[in-house]
Amino acid sequence: MYAAERRQWIVDRVRANGRVDVASLASELEVTPETIRRDLSALEDAGLLRRAHGGAIPIERLRFEQELSSRDILLAEEKDAIAHRALAYVPAGGSILLDAGSTTARLARALSPTEELTVVTNSVPIAHELGMRENYQLYCVGGRIRSKTMAAVDAWAVHSLSEVNVNVAFIGTNGINLARGLSTADTAEAAVKRAMIASAETVVVLADHSKWGEQKFATFASLDAVDVIITDGGAPHDLVAEVEAVGPKVVIA
Repeated sequence: MYAAERRQWIVDRVRANGRVDVASLASELEVTPETIRRDLSALEDAGLLRRAHGGAIPIERLRFEQELSSRDILLAEEKDAIAHRALAYVPAGGSILLDAGSTTARLARALSPTEELTVVTNSVPIAHELGMRENYQLYCVGGRIRSKTMAAVDAWAVHSLSEVNVNVAFIGTNGINLARGLSTADTAEAAVKRAMIASAETVVVLADHSKWGEQKFATFASLDAVDVIITDGGAPHDLVAEVEAVGPKVVIA
């Protein structure tokens, strides 16, 4: 097995099991523990896992809220696929709302630069991305900017959103839980997400497979408040079926 194949095998194993240890990997792969340690270091440098206590854990399962720049490199291929699948829900000549987040930012970059579109966003990076497109009507929601997510939050943001009506809202989430619905780490961001959902005719959630089964501090919507969830093929099939039974359509990118 070549080094690249071995490292991909390790990434797949840590994502499937939630944790791996050096001794077990060395035994299964029939290499030295030193080789495994080098592999884990290389994978950590690539942002694919986190070294911990003689082994590693998948970085997308870390419980603390990561900076936007750190989240942007995680599951990049999956997020790109989700963003491009979401283009099918962008209404021609209509209005959309883009929540702050790494996957919604990818959708912003993928939007056609030649079509006319009204865009509302609370994301500073997305506003910067779309601000020079002359055929877009861009509305940037004001408020306090959270440094972790570069999102506008608090009363200004919520009030602004209460005065608009959009065709489709593209929302990010940190957790999709059958019992607790959609959740995020921060109460201020949760309040803004609720206002976004209330402003939209159709709600489309963009969430990679790491968000499934997770429950964060602040719930912002029940599953039946969502029309569509776009995710990737790594989402757990049993939970996907249970979520679809509650109401939202689940699309695999």
